[in-house]
Amino acid sequence: MDKNAIKKYAVWAREELIEKVTARAVKYDIVKDKELNPSLDSINGEVLSESEKNERKALIKRINEDGYDQVMEEVAYTWFNRFIAIRFMEVNGYLPSHIRVFSNENGEFRPQILSEAIHLEMPGLDMEKVLAYKEDSNEDELFKYLLKVQCNALNEILPQMFQKLEDYTELLLPDYLLREGSVIETLVNDIPEDNFDISSDNGQIEIIGWMYQYYISAKHDEVVDPLHGKVVKKEEVPAATQLFTTDWVVRYLIDNSVGRYWIERNPESQLAKGLTYFVTPKDGQIKYVDEKITPQDVTVFDPCVGSGHFLVYAFEVLMKIYVEYGFSERDAASEIVKNNIFGLDIDGRATQLAYFAVMMKARQYDRRFFTRGIQPQIYEIMESNNADKSSVDYFCGDDITLKNDVEVLVDTLKDAKEYGSILQIPEIDFEKINGRFEQVADEISMYNTYLLGDFKSIIDPAYLMSKKYAVVATNPPYLNKYDPKLKKFITDNYADYKGDLFSVFMYRNFEYCLTGGYSSFMTPMVWMFIQTYEKLRRMILETKGIHTLIQMEYSAYEEATVRICAFVLRNYRTDEAGYYFKLSDFVGGMDVQRQKVIEAQNNKQCGYYFEADSKKFNQVEGSPISYWVTDSIYNAYKNPNLNMLAQPRHGLATSDNARFLRLWHEVDINKASLIKKCDFDKKWFPMNKGGAYRKWYGNLDWVINYENDGKELKDFAISIYKCSTRTIQNTQFYFKESLTWSALTSGAFSVRWSDVGALFGSGGYSAFVQPDLLKYVLALMNSKVNASFIKIVSPTLNYEVGHIKTIPVCIDEDRHEEINKLVEDCIRVSKADWDSFETSWDYEFHPLVRLMSFPKEERESDAMHHIVDMNYIKEAFTNWSNECYLRFQKLKENEENINRIFIEIYGLQEELTAEVEEKDVTVRKADLQRDIRSFISYAVGCMFGRYSLDVPGLAYAGGTWDDTKYVTFKPDEDAIIPICDDEYFNDDIVGRFIQFVEIVYGKQTLEENLQFIADALGGKGSSREVIRNYFINDFYADHVKIYQKRPIYWLFDSGKKNGFKCLIYMHRCQPDTIARIRTDYVHEQQARYRTAIEEITNRIESASGSDKVKLTKKINTLKAQNDEIHTYEEKIHHLADQMISIDLDDGVKKNYEIFKDVLAKIK
Repeated sequence: MDKNAIKKYAVWAREELIEKVTARAVKYDIVKDKELNPSLDSINGEVLSESEKNERKALIKRINEDGYDQVMEEVAYTWFNRFIAIRFMEVNGYLPSHIRVFSNENGEFRPQILSEAIHLEMPGLDMEKVLAYKEDSNEDELFKYLLKVQCNALNEILPQMFQKLEDYTELLLPDYLLREGSVIETLVNDIPEDNFDISSDNGQIEIIGWMYQYYISAKHDEVVDPLHGKVVKKEEVPAATQLFTTDWVVRYLIDNSVGRYWIERNPESQLAKGLTYFVTPKDGQIKYVDEKITPQDVTVFDPCVGSGHFLVYAFEVLMKIYVEYGFSERDAASEIVKNNIFGLDIDGRATQLAYFAVMMKARQYDRRFFTRGIQPQIYEIMESNNADKSSVDYFCGDDITLKNDVEVLVDTLKDAKEYGSILQIPEIDFEKINGRFEQVADEISMYNTYLLGDFKSIIDPAYLMSKKYAVVATNPPYLNKYDPKLKKFITDNYADYKGDLFSVFMYRNFEYCLTGGYSSFMTPMVWMFIQTYEKLRRMILETKGIHTLIQMEYSAYEEATVRICAFVLRNYRTDEAGYYFKLSDFVGGMDVQRQKVIEAQNNKQCGYYFEADSKKFNQVEGSPISYWVTDSIYNAYKNPNLNMLAQPRHGLATSDNARFLRLWHEVDINKASLIKKCDFDKKWFPMNKGGAYRKWYGNLDWVINYENDGKELKDFAISIYKCSTRTIQNTQFYFKESLTWSALTSGAFSVRWSDVGALFGSGGYSAFVQPDLLKYVLALMNSKVNASFIKIVSPTLNYEVGHIKTIPVCIDEDRHEEINKLVEDCIRVSKADWDSFETSWDYEFHPLVRLMSFPKEERESDAMHHIVDMNYIKEAFTNWSNECYLRFQKLKENEENINRIFIEIYGLQEELTAEVEEKDVTVRKADLQRDIRSFISYAVGCMFGRYSLDVPGLAYAGGTWDDTKYVTFKPDEDAIIPICDDEYFNDDIVGRFIQFVEIVYGKQTLEENLQFIADALGGKGSSREVIRNYFINDFYADHVKIYQKRPIYWLFDSGKKNGFKCLIYMHRCQPDTIARIRTDYVHEQQARYRTAIEEITNRIESASGSDKVKLTKKINTLKAQNDEIHTYEEKIHHLADQMISIDLDDGVKKNYEIFKDVLAKIK
């Protein structure tokens, strides 16, 4: 099946159909946001027929009720459904006429129905109309007419899919369906026919589900806003939550619920041999149930039926059961539809497809099924809000019991679409209600049409919700942002399971399920572990049972943005072990997951198949579904948990990060308590806020405004919440030494030591440990032993305080000192790595300057031997590379020693090894390109005076300028450094960089060093050309990336023609800086362009051949640059006149915004 082609078509078809349906509405003067007149007899001089007038009135009425866009969406989808259904039926030969509607017998887009039009025999066909269209050669209108007649004819056999077209739906059937590029032509030509053909390896009825999934995908993206947690409206829930379940997952769930329910009650059954995903224990022994049943007893209910995938495959398994029991396939098809499969959904479009899919499945086994008058019990949940009282009164008559039951039912079903099948139906006499419907059908009454239509469509779903089934199988909606009505209903009825709609369904489905039955799901896997679902877990573990479960790899299911699992629950308590598949390590999508399940079926010793007694899960606080955990690991939980030895805590939330948080490099360093710790006269203080996977030390990026004991921050919280403690928590721990970790990370769990003087935020939780245990606990938390503990409580990438509290801590006094020394070394090594890069506030010199072959002191003391001329950056890089390698290996060795110690302490030699993979070591190896680029960045920092070759660390980052810090290499006087395509200015950035390299490494080795730098950068041309191109094209992007989109060097940029570029250093920005850029640089550059253009113009007059072509190209470039800089000068003039001062406390974002019209865009 070509899912890419299906997706492309379905997404496009939705937009196309909405556009074409809307065009039809406009043709009938039905325009959005226009007052609509339902009584028109003609439009633009064309008289409307009676049917057109009636359909137009009905359309306007519906628009007034539901809104213009909603109605256009519904009609477009109705036609999409019908087109897909007809295409499926014609390809498989299921159309009663046996005449194709969209194609010919060769599969070409030449509708057979047109060529056979005058020979058609179809209910409702007016041959006079056919002949009239033929005579006028009006094939477009003939095709539309025949399509409508075909749809109405199909109503006889598929009434839920093809309702009578005597309404506005017919009015809005798109025009020009025979044209190239129409929805039907594209359907026939772009989706391979064998994708619809059930006799083909590529064809399955599931194409209907994928079509629906992809059709609504754009709508899904419109209504779902995971970033901001948008509440989904009632009418948006289907689009927000509808997910088509992967075929093999459906088979796994049905094999182990429907199949198992039959097999365990029929010891002689051979059904298991035909079920690919049926799970048996390692010993191969199935536990049987002493209960006699018939195939009709294996009832299957999907309360969120969607497009019917679960029921369609259940049909296949049930067919095998019936045939095994002695039924013919033809008779079994009727029995299954009548007795075994049931479905509900709030989305009528989905139930149409599910209904259609089941009908097609039955037709596959019984060629005459359409004539048998049997209809699937698959219904759209309907609301009783507008139930017709007179009709209901007639229905109830004088029967008080019936009247009470109906009143209760009508009251229960108000706003039913809001709640769907989590509704709980009171005990009422449905037998009497259904009997009354049979009586009404035989009566002649003005109420019959409503009662047997709309009213029965309200009652039928409620009847299904009142029953119990052997198996309940579904992929429930995933939704945790409820509108107020749904929120209240769930809180009132499902308070213990309200974390998500899927967890409500997990509980509710047990009520639908017979005792001894099975409940099958695919859901997010969070219910297995996190605290929100602890009561759900306990309910399942104490009163139910997990029969089998697959934990998928995190990104395997592409259709959902959450990590999922598939599982079958028993609706009874048993000591039988559950069967589990841990596929979280196998990347590559759902097909890889499928293959691994098959492999595990054939080899239960594969290492990722487990049989677990659920009673053991309670040994870990919170009862996570820790099926893979060994007895040795469970034994570790006999030790005290971390919460008894330390104090893990949530940090503060600012309620406005843009106001209170900065990256440390943004602010005036003199106003920050960074170099000197706990300087409470300062404004900005270090803030642990999480960050990337990194152990021992680092991720020190953020500072927070906590001036005057956080007065402004606390006052702001009070203004919002009436108190500060709601968001500014655990203040007694601020500025203390701690262990900190990232609450959410894309990597593994990692913990860092944090020195005194820092606060901690909601993204960077912290644990406060008594000093004598701090290093020991840090070692444990960063060990592989702890990784095995953390996976039990949080296999996702979210590490909450509650998770960390559960870590079992075993103190071995004999190894304590050894561990402390290893940790001290790990911190030292990690800090040395962190401080080797300019993003650290303790950065001193660039390593390629610090690690020259002959350091500065040797050169100064031994100049007579010309050491000053003998330094190579290549050798400095070699030294740096060796230093990094030794550091890396040292940390790896230390971590392996720590692992080995804790594995021995906890007795986990059978479960774990001490080895650490290189990818998990969080110090950096040398990287030539990265390190040369960072060397260039350091050089630019020296040009601006941020750094100095004469003093370690930050020479200037705000405050008072000190000229005495700069002797060896003088910074730029005006802190404006032009970047040009030639050396037009004395302080041209390339010229200054070459000067820097010469001063650092010596004149004699200059060219070799420049070439080494150029080779590392990559590119064509001389070393100077490569370096210049880097500054022009790539330097600023690198700078923006390194400084996390908060650049401290700002690029003034005229545009894509490179007419003018220059850098400034925000910490040296003065009110007259912009004016200086304009007068000293922009005007100078404009003058150079004018001179160059004049000179080349003169040269062109005397040039010929290739020289003339080159000069012409050059002058065109110069003219474009001149035009660009002219426009730029006007922009910068406006800002220059304002003499703007910036406040470093405002940070980069706010200050950059002031000058955004003349600065490079930050991407």
